[in-house]
Amino acid sequence: MTGLEAVKYNDDGLVPAIAQDKATGTVLMLAWMNEATLRETLETGRMVYWSRSRHERWAKGDTSGDIQKVVEARYDCDGDTLLFVVEQAGGGACHTGEFSCFFRAFGDDPAQ
Repeated sequence: MTGLEAVKYNDDGLVPAIAQDKATGTVLMLAWMNEATLRETLETGRMVYWSRSRHERWAKGDTSGDIQKVVEARYDCDGDTLLFVVEQAGGGACHTGEFSCFFRAFGDDPAQ
């Protein structure tokens, strides 16, 4: 797979991965991948991340049903950030039930 050699992982062996909705252009979420989850994502066409809190593989939608299907996979000029254009199935990307994890703006009431 061309480009894998260009990916630069941090000291924990992880690289940030941004998921962007194909239909709206909305940034859905930022999560982390290790080499194995990146390879699995590219091979299967389904977003698979590394959970830093649980220290385990996390296939988006396994529990929620909100699967992300890869449309495009890109890496930035430094190779240290990934961008995936995805088709978001189900209710959305955020574990709160929101379509995007970036639904709050500075100045918003945090209780909302």
